[in-house]
Amino acid sequence: MYKPEAASGLSDFPTSGLTPPFLKKGDKIAITCPAKKLPGPMDDAIKLLQSWGLKVILGETIEASYHQFAGDDELRTRDLQRMIDDDSIKAIIAARGGYGCIRIIDRVDFSSFATHPKWLVGFSDITVIHAHLFANYNVQTIHGQMPVNIPDASAYSLETLRRALFGEDISYSFNSHSLNRSGEAIGMLIGGNLSLLVAVIGSVSDYSYDGKTLFIEDVGEYLYAVDRMVRTLDRAGKLKNLAGLLVGGFTKEKDNDIPFGQTVPEIIMEVVKNYNYPVCFDFPAGHVPDNQSLILGKTLGLTVHEKQVMANYI
Repeated sequence: MYKPEAASGLSDFPTSGLTPPFLKKGDKIAITCPAKKLPGPMDDAIKLLQSWGLKVILGETIEASYHQFAGDDELRTRDLQRMIDDDSIKAIIAARGGYGCIRIIDRVDFSSFATHPKWLVGFSDITVIHAHLFANYNVQTIHGQMPVNIPDASAYSLETLRRALFGEDISYSFNSHSLNRSGEAIGMLIGGNLSLLVAVIGSVSDYSYDGKTLFIEDVGEYLYAVDRMVRTLDRAGKLKNLAGLLVGGFTKEKDNDIPFGQTVPEIIMEVVKNYNYPVCFDFPAGHVPDNQSLILGKTLGLTVHEKQVMANYI
């Protein structure tokens, strides 16, 4: 079982993380399934990546099955490790999320990312890997659409993924939510799935949130659980010194027979009401068709106005 010897897991990097080389036509991109097994073939995803001029390599996990997982922990670890160690592979995309990354994260040797980084793409359960790579190796990663989501994805969300991989500009502009808190911020973008951010607190995959812009999203959670997780982040000191807060999709929310009484935006604003940084809701990312790609570990400039939200990388 691999443990990074020099990694504190709580590092606070003052500038943007290490940028992996951007892709070019003819490069190899590998697809692995580090968590839940796939429900069927990924023909749409393979066709899309090939249309971008990329050579697609499929891992052993793509057709594997072990209970709910894409193979047992050993197979999923081996598949990801092979892709990390193969220098001819320029990017790794997770086929889907689900559950399983936290079971293998400490088995994988990610040390080559420190000197030979490559793009890691995914969201949801892949937040564990995003966090681990940032905490220990200060490497940028892409929070974006995965092959299982591509048939239902918006065309623009897929275009942002292409732009992120090929090093083209990405910016964001959308209407402001009524509960947004106006302001401007510059901070390194971090975050991902709220449940997984809470799950890695205190581990080698954890890091300081101070001075950074935090993005959070989730799916299928009870409102009381969202309240508990946001308050857990706050009690751990994660929310006090942010540069800004981006709240993406909180979809398929559930409530108890006795209603919780607050929406997700109301829950979050109650927790952060005494802080001064800008906050925006309905950021176009998460478990939504328009899941626009985010470059985690890169500095983001954010402007939240009463009627409009704008953000771009610096």
